[in-house]
Amino acid sequence: MARRSYKTEAVVLRSIRFGEADRVLHLYTLERGRVGAVAKGARKTKSRFGARLEPLSHVALVLHEGGGELQTVTGVDLVRSHHAAREDPYRLSVGLVGLEAMLRLFSEQERNERAFEALTRFLDVLDEAPAETDHVLDPLGLSFQLKLLWLSGYLPHLGDCAECGADADLIAYSPAAGGVVCRGCARAGERHLSADGLRGIDALLRRPLAEARGAELSSRARRDVLGVVTASYEYHGGFRLRTLGATR
Repeated sequence: MARRSYKTEAVVLRSIRFGEADRVLHLYTLERGRVGAVAKGARKTKSRFGARLEPLSHVALVLHEGGGELQTVTGVDLVRSHHAAREDPYRLSVGLVGLEAMLRLFSEQERNERAFEALTRFLDVLDEAPAETDHVLDPLGLSFQLKLLWLSGYLPHLGDCAECGADADLIAYSPAAGGVVCRGCARAGERHLSADGLRGIDALLRRPLAEARGAELSSRARRDVLGVVTASYEYHGGFRLRTLGATR
């Protein structure tokens, strides 16, 4: 295959030290979806990349395809640094949850413009997001994760029982059934879902990311939304997000 270079916008999802001066990057690109790349000399004091390849950064890259799995960064310009989010511990924590969810749900080199737009919009809103007490239950973070589940094809069925079609007495979430289930269909071990939580999921899915806090979710609703998200990760993807810690 002929080696070639191409330009693309990208968000840095993860940056790992490699060798004496390089960095290996996990990127989500507009043109190719998930891409791995190496930025040679990025850790040198006088690196031409500077601090532009930190996690959360929205950049315009020139990538060179060689013979290996990793592409090579040969040029970079900042689109949005997201310095405000990266320098605030609370917002950074919310951002890292979103980046890890993106990393795990969208693992293929396949263009997905809607997923890229959702990611960049999430980071734009995050720059202005006020701090709360618990980043794991942050409405913006929960809303973004629900939207990623939708875009990746794992959105839970919510309108009626996923087993029998009943539209009343919906009390639990069943990843195996693909959505909420009624009292008659619920099985032992399935996560209980309150009416508050069901309304919260619906509200977050309907609202743009910038309006996530307008949903005014109760503490119970937030915990239920988180439970549905994490159960979906575990059942459909076989993973847990490290950045969520020991979720409740």
